[in-house]
Formats: sequence, structure tokens, C-alpha cells
Amino acid sequence: MNLRALQYFVKLAELRHFSKAADACFVSQPTLSTQIKKLEEELGVQLVERSPKNIMLTPVGEEIADRARLVLSDIDQIRAVARRSGNPAEGTLRLGLFPTLAPYFLPHVVPSLRKQYPNLRLQLAEEKTEDLLRMLRQGELDAALLALPINDEGLEVETLFEEPFVLALHGHHPLVQRPRITTEDLEGAELLLLEEGHCMRDHALAVCALANAHERVDFHATSMETLRQMVAADVGITLMPILSVKPPMAATENVVIRHFEDPAPSRTIALVWRGSSALSSFLRELGSCLKDFPPSLLRQ
Repeated sequence: MNLRALQYFVKLAELRHFSKAADACFVSQPTLSTQIKKLEEELGVQLVERSPKNIMLTPVGEEIADRARLVLSDIDQIRAVARRSGNPAEGTLRLGLFPTLAPYFLPHVVPSLRKQYPNLRLQLAEEKTEDLLRMLRQGELDAALLALPINDEGLEVETLFEEPFVLALHGHHPLVQRPRITTEDLEGAELLLLEEGHCMRDHALAVCALANAHERVDFHATSMETLRQMVAADVGITLMPILSVKPPMAATENVVIRHFEDPAPSRTIALVWRGSSALSSFLRELGSCLKDFPPSLLRQ
């Protein structure tokens, strides 16, 4: 068997569609189908159940797809070792971030990364935490910026910083009159939260539990910006990470930000990668660079 056939098969297992898998692999559908058919003939088993409307893997196909992902991940590691042998800061780094961090953190660190590593090409993936962890495990990412805790064995963690939360209110809300907020001020309050799958939702629910507050169950936002606009429309109040209200983010009309008394609720941001990665030494160095941004951005 050859690596190309395994790559085609893994992509088909992921997308469950011959045409989409072929497009993702930049080949024609007949080419992809022929390679997978040859793989089945060589292994002597049926990997795919084919029907006009549905593509499913056979039980043995599912198991072989899982093992093929590991093989391809090891091949990527071999390539990474060779690529980094001359200069670990050259080539492509596949970095994942979650949506409530990426647009607010990257503007502060990308310029310094480019200055320190001019030959490093960042390939960024913005996904929810669960998807980022899956991509890390399958070798689709080299590292990811995640909020702790992370319950996943085999991962290395470099803690970067603690990011406080702030409270976003409409300009007419009674709590606007307070210069600082305590968690006790939120007792009985109804908060707008993100939909399931966002780690920010989990952090906000933890604050709700601490403050004896609750979520608004008839509305779940898909993004932090949707939450911001709902606050501006006086639909409710919400928690936001402090970087999302710092420059270069512009102020939103009718939205007032109030900081918490210390100790403020917060989240811990870390750089995470596989412990077996050939890039471990470089990623630790990269972690130090990611910590190097103005500390005032995290101050209340």
C-alpha cells in the first residue's frame, strides 16, 4: 500500500463523500475511487459501503481508518524532524485557537512572531476546543492555544497567562452605576451565554454557579460578537474575556463594561501540544514569545 492511498481513504472516512474527498485531496473523483479500490484489493477486505446516497465505512474500514491516521501522523512527524533539522523556526506551524480568543489575542502577538521568526509560516485553525483536541490527537495540528483545564493524556502544557473576565451591560442597566462589580452583584441575574461546545460557556456557567446566577435558556449565541450586539440591544448581560474589550477592538454603542473586584473570575490560557511531537523544544520557545505582549492588556 502507498501513503497517497491512505491519505485518500482517511479523507473519505472524514467527509463520507467521494466528490468532496477528491476535492479536498486536489484529485479527480475517479482517481480517488481507483486508489481506494486498489487499497481494498491489496488488503483483501471491503473498506467502504457504497450507495448512491450514502457512504459508510465497514467495521474493519473504521478500524483501518483510525490506524491510517496514526501512520500519517507519524509520517508528518518524520517530515517535521527533517524540516526542523536545519532551523526549527522555518517551515509551517499548524496552530489552533478557539473562537473567543483568536481575534482578540492574535493582533497583539503576530507582529512580534513575524519579527522573531521571519521564515515561519503560521497556518491557523479556529475551532471549538473539542475539535482542536481531536485535530491535535490526529496530527492535524502541531499545537493549539486552549483554556485550561485540559483532560487529555499525552499533551504538554505551557501556561501563558491568566485572562480576567469583565461584565458587559446595556447603558441603562442598574449595575452601570457601580464602578466595580462583585460576584455577589450577579446573584439572581440572567446571563446571555454562548451555545454548547464553547469553553467560554463553561467558564461563564462556573461563574453563574458561584454567584447564584443562571443562564437565559431561550437564547444561545454562536459568537462573542453576537453576545456583544445582544447586550447593545438590551436583551441581557454577559461575561466577556478582557482582551475582547481592549484595543484594537472598538467600543460598541450602548455597551458599558464593568470590571470585577479582585479576585476577578478568569480563565487560564495555555499552549498545548503532543508530548511525542518532534517540535517540543521549539514550541516551548514559542510559548515564551507568546507571553511577550503588553501586560496592561490583562489589567482590570
